[in-house]
Amino acid sequence: MATNIPTKQVWHALTIDETIAALDTNPEMGLESWQISDRQNIYGRNELKGKTGRARLSIFIDQFTNIMLLMLMGVAVVSAFLDLREGNFPKDAIAIAAIVILNGILGYVQESRAEEALAALKLMAAPNVRVLREGKIAELPSAELVIGDIVFVDAGMQIAADGRLLQAVSLKIREGALTGESQGVEKFADRLFNADESLGDRRNMVFQGTEVLQGRGIMIVVATGMETQLGKIANLLQDVEVEETPLQKRMGELSQVLVIASLVLVVLVIGVGLWRHGDLVKLLNTSLSMAVAAVPEGLPAVITVTLALGTQRMVKRHALIRKLPAVETLGSVTVICSDKTGTLTQNKMVAESAFTANYVAQVGGTGYEPIGEFAISRLAGDMLASDLSIYQCPELQILLTAGVICNDSYLQKDNANHQGANGLIPSPTGLDRSQWQIIGDPTEGALLTLAGKANFRHDQLMSYFARVAEIPFSSERKLMSAIAAIKGMDAEDTPESIRTIAALLPQTAYILFCKGSPELVLERCDRIHNEKQSNPISIAQINSINTQNNLLASKGMRVLGFAYLPLENLPTETELPNIENNLVWLGLVGIRDALRGEAARAVQISQHAGIHTIMITGDHQLTAQAIARDLNIFYPDSNRVLTGREIEHMDDEELTAIARQTTVYARVSPEHKLRIVQALQRSGEVVAMTGDGVNDAPALKQANIGIAMGITGTDVSKEASDMILLDDNYATIVAATEEGRTVYANIRRFIKYILGSNVGEVIAIASTPFLGFGAVPLTPLQILWMNLVTDGVPALALAVEPAEDDVMERPPFNPQENIFARGLGWYILRIGVIFGLQTIALMEIAYNSGNPAWHEHWQTITFTTLCIAQMGHALACRSDSKLLIELNPISNPYLLVSVIFTTILQLALLYVPSLRQFFGTSALNASELGLCFGFSLLLVLWVELEKIGFRWWSKRRLSASAK
Repeated sequence: MATNIPTKQVWHALTIDETIAALDTNPEMGLESWQISDRQNIYGRNELKGKTGRARLSIFIDQFTNIMLLMLMGVAVVSAFLDLREGNFPKDAIAIAAIVILNGILGYVQESRAEEALAALKLMAAPNVRVLREGKIAELPSAELVIGDIVFVDAGMQIAADGRLLQAVSLKIREGALTGESQGVEKFADRLFNADESLGDRRNMVFQGTEVLQGRGIMIVVATGMETQLGKIANLLQDVEVEETPLQKRMGELSQVLVIASLVLVVLVIGVGLWRHGDLVKLLNTSLSMAVAAVPEGLPAVITVTLALGTQRMVKRHALIRKLPAVETLGSVTVICSDKTGTLTQNKMVAESAFTANYVAQVGGTGYEPIGEFAISRLAGDMLASDLSIYQCPELQILLTAGVICNDSYLQKDNANHQGANGLIPSPTGLDRSQWQIIGDPTEGALLTLAGKANFRHDQLMSYFARVAEIPFSSERKLMSAIAAIKGMDAEDTPESIRTIAALLPQTAYILFCKGSPELVLERCDRIHNEKQSNPISIAQINSINTQNNLLASKGMRVLGFAYLPLENLPTETELPNIENNLVWLGLVGIRDALRGEAARAVQISQHAGIHTIMITGDHQLTAQAIARDLNIFYPDSNRVLTGREIEHMDDEELTAIARQTTVYARVSPEHKLRIVQALQRSGEVVAMTGDGVNDAPALKQANIGIAMGITGTDVSKEASDMILLDDNYATIVAATEEGRTVYANIRRFIKYILGSNVGEVIAIASTPFLGFGAVPLTPLQILWMNLVTDGVPALALAVEPAEDDVMERPPFNPQENIFARGLGWYILRIGVIFGLQTIALMEIAYNSGNPAWHEHWQTITFTTLCIAQMGHALACRSDSKLLIELNPISNPYLLVSVIFTTILQLALLYVPSLRQFFGTSALNASELGLCFGFSLLLVLWVELEKIGFRWWSKRRLSASAK
């Protein structure tokens, strides 16, 4: 009965008969209708199910629980009450309410972007499948599949559920979406595997969402819906809790500090004022102005625009930011967990080495472009030599020819002007390498590219060495052979290169070229090609070949052996299976997914910047280890390699203990990737995680920065990510990290500027009840103007300050550090006090100078001086150490423009009647303006003198330590 089906079986460890029995299915007839109905009732439809997210209204309401906005709402209510009580229009309250609403909308827009990762996962389900039910083949939607269904598997289809293979004929499936590896995986129905075998090595299983490349088969469904491997990823994706970014945490801390400080000041001012028998209404007005002054209303908008500008700069460096806070978080990254294939490597198989009896060749070039240099040395024979041409090496010429003839793939230029699908025409200078592509197997394509680098054209070789028979590759034989008929070379138009190759081969009518596993090819050889002839192969030569094979394999290469056999007559069909004997050994070719040219340099920059690189891959351990050695991120004495099978047997504490020392993780599953990220985060690391497959989505979402591949990435991985690499390049992560550090440095720069000014305002306003001034110097509306315009516009200009030269020579920012760390809080307090005392001195002079005009306009004088002084402060904040006169004024032209523009706006408030009436200001005469500008210079002079003092103190301390 269906209710007794053991769905938690280790299916890849069971035989076909055991699987059929466990699932209670008749493989000849399929399930019966009552079984289908029962199983649908028990296990549900074959669909991925999502959890209910937060409602949009709830997200919007949550924006107004921010402590700063709550305080501003309270200020707006009290201000409206006081204005209405006196019969005035509550313009201050309306302005404050507008700011609160705008900030709420801004936060809502950033937070309400729904994650579409699960929706993208659902799209991976196959639309229709062919199923055997009640003895009939039917086509039905994949959602109707149930456990035990017999499903037909054909080339080009997408697997609709997890299944155990019952039949497999030349079946190859691309499982990159689950394992991260782009190579097709050959499948077998009759093999059994260990219970703890990694997902990528379960060769008798097929999985939902993967793609059938070739062959056919029959499977029995063993898991549907959320129980499939794809469903487990969906569960992991939904279970990941998104943490606040370092910037969000710091802004939360800043809000609390500002609100608590302003409330303490409000209570203090009202309490002391009442104790001194002050007027409650005046004290409330003072408190309202203080509260508005303490809160930097424009800061959220400035930060949002700063992050948005950072995203624009990152796009120019091939990084697309999906979530704004990720821009700043990049500056705190301490670990980059990178996939191997396509990120650190080219995701293109490249032939890098070739060995023959007497020659060794190292081959340059990138990708599939048939351009590259040969570095050839003669290591045996009568004369040693180096820097040889390919045309001086007969053995290599025949080896390259064998790679072209014994080949079922095509290399072509991917544009409208390529000269035939089979043509291999060398690329003109400057051609984009992405225009060259392989049609067929990437490993065979690497052999075509190798030949193309020697200008051996595929179409020419196939014209004069026409294939007339072949023995196809199979996983059992691990060999492929092609028989070519050698065309006569007497025609005048025969290319000289073709004549040369033909002259190097035995003068027979046919020739068989064989390629495959080096060990298997070698054991079928009794001779070896030596220069222009063949000789019996010796034990020493066999040992040398095996040594070379092991050397290439240890470098993570896929190694192919090549041989040939002269034939006088074309073998018959019955003779073909036994013809691959008594071969003549040609040589070895080492092929691998080569490193990106810029990857090693980018890793080195990361190391100097204090960022640790970890490789996480679904590939085999030796291959991953070899690539890691080339990148200088793996040292056997101090680092270790961990496999998915080893992770499976570790608890979280054990994994956390060794996570930082492990630089290579191989053969890992989606659960392993997620656990690795969590282990690093428990160790205090800020983790950037790259990925392109469905399997990467949970780890991408868990990481502090999830980075998806723009070219090879699935929609699922992109939707789960914070950032997308438009060029799939590790070096782009490093460039984005540099940009993130610059953004964070600029955020600190304008926070220093804004809060230093705000503290000065608060001190000046708080002093008025105790110094005998007739009223509050600034209204809430005027303070909002300062915080939003005269603070906000220059702050935006500071946000585009260029990166400092040593930005990637410093360690990452500590994600736990307070926003006031590294002297920022002391600067804000110190400059705020100086600014406040300066403003109090100005108010005292203007109010009590005896000049009637100054006395009448003392509030406007104070307002204008504060605004103009902030312009000088903004200029001084460009650098912590360099004087203003030492900085290049045009390196940040936006700041100069913003200072001039804001000063003009401030003057407009004095001299445009409508603005003057709305903001409650007065027109100032020349002497009053002179007083404003004179006092405004004092703050910038103080900041510059501080820089000189700190510079002197630093030099003195250095000289003292040198003694």
